[in-house]
Amino acid sequence: MNKLPTILALSASLISVGAMAATCPDYLNLEVRKLHSEETVNLCELTQGKPVLIVNTASNCGYTPQFKALEALHENYKDKGLVVIGFPSDDFFQEENDEKDTAKVCYINYGVTFTMLATSPVRGSDANSVFKYLAEKTAAPKWNFYKYVVSGDGTVVQQFNSKVKPDSEELKQAIESVL
Repeated sequence: MNKLPTILALSASLISVGAMAATCPDYLNLEVRKLHSEETVNLCELTQGKPVLIVNTASNCGYTPQFKALEALHENYKDKGLVVIGFPSDDFFQEENDEKDTAKVCYINYGVTFTMLATSPVRGSDANSVFKYLAEKTAAPKWNFYKYVVSGDGTVVQQFNSKVKPDSEELKQAIESVL
C-alpha cells in the first residue's frame, strides 16, 4: 500500500498550521469560549489575514441598541472578509450577571449572528490580551461599545468611541479602507 498520499497530506497540514502560527499576531493566539456556550473559537483561525471589527459590549447600556447596526455591518461586509467580534464586559457595571441573560439580549433581542465571546475584562491589568493590545495601539475603551477596526495583518488599528454609530460613514470608511 502506498503511504505517499497520506504523508503528503499530513505534511501539507503541518505546514499550514505552522504558517498560521507564524502569521497570527500574539494577541489573537488564543482559544476563547463563545458566549453562553462550552464551544471555543480559535481567534487566529477566525481572523487569519482578515480585517476585524472588535467591540466591547454590554447588555444594559444606553448604547446596547447598537447591536442591531453591528449585525447589519456584519451582514453587509462578511462576504468581503470582515470579521465582527463582540466582547461582553462588566467593566462599566452594565452587563448581566448571568451569561444566559447576556446571550438572550444578543441573540434573541437583537438577532446577533456575529461571534460573541464569553464575558471578560477589557480594561486595566485584568484586560484580555486582545484589549491589552488595542490599548497599546490606541487606548483602552472608556465606555461600552468602543469599536476597533483592525487591518488583516493587525498593524493598523482605528478606534471609535461609543457615540460613533456602527452605520456612520466614518466607521464604514474605516472598514472599507482595510478590506
